[in-house]
Amino acid sequence: MSNRPVCREASHAGSWYSASGSQLNAQLEGWLSKAESSIRPARAIIAPRRVFILGPSHHVPLSRCALSPADVYRTPLYDLRIDQKVYSDLWKTGLFERMSIQTDEDEHSIEMHLPYTAKAMESHKDEFSIVPVLVGALSESREQEYGKLLSKYLADPSNLFIISSDFCHWGQRFRYTYYDEAQGEIYRSIEHLDRMGMGIIEQLDPMSFTNYLKKYRNTICGRHPIGVLLNAVAELRKSGLEMNFSFLNYAQSSECRNWQDSSVSYAAGALIVH
Repeated sequence: MSNRPVCREASHAGSWYSASGSQLNAQLEGWLSKAESSIRPARAIIAPRRVFILGPSHHVPLSRCALSPADVYRTPLYDLRIDQKVYSDLWKTGLFERMSIQTDEDEHSIEMHLPYTAKAMESHKDEFSIVPVLVGALSESREQEYGKLLSKYLADPSNLFIISSDFCHWGQRFRYTYYDEAQGEIYRSIEHLDRMGMGIIEQLDPMSFTNYLKKYRNTICGRHPIGVLLNAVAELRKSGLEMNFSFLNYAQSSECRNWQDSSVSYAAGALIVH
């Protein structure tokens, strides 16, 4: 029996981002050099030992969350090792499915965060592991269940959580054309809708976020991973842990002005524990 590790290939490299390690490294250095810090320079940092990455399932119907069959995730920069101890603990709960390697490689939501993770952690590349979790179309009770389960990991300062999500997918090709004429141009209506949701996420209230989604049906692809995070935060707040979430940036792929246009919105934010 072979003891060779099971590897998930960087299946979207060469199409969604560069497959060249040197080119990708240069691009990431350029983009990261332009990032503006919203806090004062740090006197000391603690690098995470474990990075959880929660991404939505785009291709396979899931009513639960799923774990990868891989031991290693490949990137054009270097390979990332999955934390098999945490995986074993999660599997023992009976709450997780095991996805196939084909399902894993078809999905992009987790992979798109791997190059940034690898670059940000390159000076600690032998000292950290990742915990990829594919999140299905969860019910409200399931979001609460997974949030409660993952809250102990979120409370651990040696862990970092990445939540993969775009915001509004607008246009006929997405079958979503919500438009509030009071906002003016279509793209301004989209931004108003997104920022409404972003404001609710910043309140860290899972029920308000659920109600927002029910009312507006905003096509936020990572709504369930976001719901899991909000429920994990709600669980920790019960014990008095103080946190706040702030969005740092927002953009749209294009400015929609008529019904033939389409766009995808993007937002980035950070959760801070006090």
